[in-house]
Amino acid sequence: MSVVYDILIVGGGPGGMTAGIYGSRARLQTAILEKGKPGGQAATTTEMENYPGFFRETTGPGVMGEFEAHAKQFGTVFLKGNVTGVAFEGEIKSVTTSSGETYQGRTVVLAPGAEPRMLGVPGEGKLRGKGVSYCATCDADFFEELDVIVVGSGDSAIEEALYLTKFAESVTVIVIHDEGILDCNKRSSEKAFANPKLKWVWNSVLEEIQGEEMVEAVVTKNIRTGEQTTREVNGVFVFIGMQPKTEFLKGKVALDPWGYIPTTERMETNIPGVYAVGDARAKYLRQVVTAAADGAVAAFAAEKFLEGHVEGRLTREDIQKLTEGSK
Repeated sequence: MSVVYDILIVGGGPGGMTAGIYGSRARLQTAILEKGKPGGQAATTTEMENYPGFFRETTGPGVMGEFEAHAKQFGTVFLKGNVTGVAFEGEIKSVTTSSGETYQGRTVVLAPGAEPRMLGVPGEGKLRGKGVSYCATCDADFFEELDVIVVGSGDSAIEEALYLTKFAESVTVIVIHDEGILDCNKRSSEKAFANPKLKWVWNSVLEEIQGEEMVEAVVTKNIRTGEQTTREVNGVFVFIGMQPKTEFLKGKVALDPWGYIPTTERMETNIPGVYAVGDARAKYLRQVVTAAADGAVAAFAAEKFLEGHVEGRLTREDIQKLTEGSK
């Protein structure tokens, strides 16, 4: 007979693993279903300066390793699988993986995360993995003493550009805004402008990536003048935002127009007993610290849901009053 978990978590990023910690610590049978190494995007971030209490030579993989160890310490089960389908009707929820395996839970916490958004320009798909990358931490060492382009000016783009300067000969950042205007936080912008290996192309967008077997050049366009410029480069790193990995949830839970999962402040989706946390949730700030908070709330809400659902003592309205009163 297959195990029916009290809390079945889809995704092993910081939100999912925090839900695992809280669920297991509450003596609930808790499992995390993750297709790769636990940690999500945070595990690919070299420097992590903004997670409270961890600021001395802190790395994303290091912090996520501690999350994983913490969850296992309390008994969270880690399962391997790429979820391709879900069934949330009825008391027992189930998720199905690409290998055909089915896992069941009395409650489900969705933590599928998000993935880099593509530019959609000619040459990008053809040369992905052949000089086009979306993760500097993963690929920077391939570009030692070479010239690379970074597209974007948000926190991720500038942090990754700074990281690339440790390897590349030059790093040119393509920014759509006027000179001096970046979308990242002030600390990162100050560090970037002070770094002599960073070059800037303002008021511009990337129009095309050129190359046969590997990236050889890019075409940029000045949005004010319309002038196009061909630049010889060896690599292109794209950081223009993320898109939620919620394709498998269409028609199963409510999604907003951008594919994110709307929830209540208790992380409840529109399906009773199903919660959502982390980068795939419709929210204002997507950071490790907010994902962890989401996970804690979701596991607590799932615990209270199970108390009422299994023992028959509480209605959904009662549960809402209980969780509101615990603030």
